[in-house]
Amino acid sequence: MTAARPGLTPVPYRVVGRTDETSDTAEIVLEPVASALPPFVPGQFAMVYAFGIGDIPLSLSDLDGTRLTHTVRAVGAVSGALHRLRPGATVGVRGPLGAGWDLPTAEGRDLVIVAGGLGLAPLRPLVRAALATPRRYGRLNVLIGARTPADLVCARDLDGWRAAGARIQVTVDRPDDTWQGDVGVVTALLDRAGFDPAGAAAFVCGPEVMIRAAARDLAHRGLAPERIRISLERTMHCGTGHCGHCQLGPLLLCRDGPVVTWGRAETLLTVREL
Repeated sequence: MTAARPGLTPVPYRVVGRTDETSDTAEIVLEPVASALPPFVPGQFAMVYAFGIGDIPLSLSDLDGTRLTHTVRAVGAVSGALHRLRPGATVGVRGPLGAGWDLPTAEGRDLVIVAGGLGLAPLRPLVRAALATPRRYGRLNVLIGARTPADLVCARDLDGWRAAGARIQVTVDRPDDTWQGDVGVVTALLDRAGFDPAGAAAFVCGPEVMIRAAARDLAHRGLAPERIRISLERTMHCGTGHCGHCQLGPLLLCRDGPVVTWGRAETLLTVREL
């Protein structure tokens, strides 16, 4: 009998924790029922299967030994089913899949992390890794944009990140009566970020229109396109580069991404999809 190829066979994981982030977004923590999958690195993703419904790609929003943490927003049948899970439920997980943020290549540089909406979740392990080894990097800037204050994910982490030395800035599109922070697009926060463009590395995740705007702004300020890493989303069905649904020009994002450099993606993102 031929052994199953890595990434193709779901492994059972049990939900051991659940935390509501917003009205439609929850963090679920998974532990292996038996054997764990190989270790993930920040920026990689898993295909998480809701039994009887289907599977979707989910980035890791925390890495803790064999535990896998995912931040899920209920927007469809599968994500809605995963969002409703409670401790004790079982899911299938395939992975690790895709390319990660590759933080070690930024050693010695200022870090600029730009997150829009749910894009902060895949960047969270990157922030934690940088704070765990602060002497390896320069200044750490985390710039966050959300639709409203109520839509901000990972909010409980921010004070701890500030205390650990990160410079955190948050802006919202639509403030409520209690909001006293910035209002507007996340790229406007770059004017107050403390970093040396010639010696910085950037990591960007969020809606594609925000990624393009942030990457172009960073490049305009002097960051080399190869030092701007972005995480892109396309429809992923197989997670292994076979079905072609996640194609972006010559790239299959489940295999060659989701993290790619702006130097590689800039031209591809200007091509209109048919």
